[in-house]
Amino acid sequence: MTSISETRTRLPWEEKALDYLAEVVIDKSLIHQAGFGGRAIPTYVGEWILSRFLEDGEFGNESRDRIAQFIAKYLPAKGQKDQVKDALLRQDTVKLLDDYSVTVNLRSGQRQLRIPFLDMNDASLPGSIVDENDLLLSSGVWGVGDLYYTPPDSEHPRGEVWMREFKAFQVGALDLDYYKECRGFFTTSEWRDLLVSSMGFNPEVHSDRQKNVLLTRVLPFVEPRVNLVELAPKGTGKSFVYDNLSRYARVISGGRVSPAALFHNLATGSPGLVTRYDVVVFDEIQSISGDSSGEVIGSLKVYLESGKFARGKTEATAEAGFVMLGNIAMDEAHTPVHMEEGIFREIPSFLRETAFIDRIHGIIPGWDMPRVSRSTPSQSLGFKGDFFGEVLHRLRGEVRYADYVNQHMTLRGCDDLRDRKAINRLATAYLKLLFPDLQPSEEEFRELCVRPAVELRQRVRDELHKLDPEYAQVRITAA
Repeated sequence: MTSISETRTRLPWEEKALDYLAEVVIDKSLIHQAGFGGRAIPTYVGEWILSRFLEDGEFGNESRDRIAQFIAKYLPAKGQKDQVKDALLRQDTVKLLDDYSVTVNLRSGQRQLRIPFLDMNDASLPGSIVDENDLLLSSGVWGVGDLYYTPPDSEHPRGEVWMREFKAFQVGALDLDYYKECRGFFTTSEWRDLLVSSMGFNPEVHSDRQKNVLLTRVLPFVEPRVNLVELAPKGTGKSFVYDNLSRYARVISGGRVSPAALFHNLATGSPGLVTRYDVVVFDEIQSISGDSSGEVIGSLKVYLESGKFARGKTEATAEAGFVMLGNIAMDEAHTPVHMEEGIFREIPSFLRETAFIDRIHGIIPGWDMPRVSRSTPSQSLGFKGDFFGEVLHRLRGEVRYADYVNQHMTLRGCDDLRDRKAINRLATAYLKLLFPDLQPSEEEFRELCVRPAVELRQRVRDELHKLDPEYAQVRITAA
């Protein structure tokens, strides 16, 4: 058997996690021993599989064998795509684990099933499966689908892949009130370490400032319409959280960004990403390009300000936050080369417009993070990925935290309405993460929620002044 107790002594906060949260925590180091063979699945899916084959919470030979059998049966390697297609062509039923989603084409009157493994966007399924799994229409759902093939005939000139049955991965019963109550059993530093480990990072090798950078990456998951930029050197793990933490995030890496994909597709009537996910991430922004008409940046400015968008006759609102991730050059002191003249010099010009940057709530100092190394992944207990992602999603709708911030936060030098809105939203997100029980001391609230929020927004103001002197230099402080 392999267990955390055999390799090292548990930390005090891990003992508390086992005492109060045993059903929803997992040894994060086991995911690297599970034998997924480089399969392209996010960590939260791997942990979901792993947790169902552990023997009394430990990882033994029987667990390893059962996981290997599961992978061989439901999760073929990408190079086996044509073998799976051939099995369908031979009229075999194929059971496939994948990240399924459904779009509705109003012009054709059809639901179209997306099967990423097969690179298909136009498979079919009965309406009953959509009725039972409504998340297929929003963020998509990981699960096992029974697929079969209908060959072309006189009435249907094209062969079609159909889903007959679907078993979704479901988070078990989630008691959010108990989660909040359990916060009281941990010190603030212990709870922060539990959160960092739950993200997949080793709290033992990161400084307090680096832990804060890691937690800041999670803010858009827990608070609606939080917009962040992180600029950092390569290899610091910027995108890991967004790829692996939650099914409610969607990462766009490089390439062209279209208003149809982001907001609404006029040709198909399909909703865009901002209506389907909690967080939309632009990765590798140095290689992203917009549309020639400027509609993307124009629509983004409206959306980031108000949460509204319009395309054609469609006007709607959404709650997705935006995160932009980019690589920048560093000097020998490990600070951005262009810190003095402006760190946005290395991103595309269409994203450098001051009116757009002003709508970003905070800039994460990714240059404070070390390169990912063998010691970076968590070796400790942490919340299971599917559980943690769902907790963050549920906390988005809680309004008591914003009320607390409005009543307890005092700022100096913050007369600008955008500055105040940004800091309010960021402080609220920190509060949800660190104090879900709403029991911070006055000093903890100021030092761990308000000051980091001010620091994030201050960087935006500083960069705006470097880009355009009409943006006055201001110094915001937490009273």
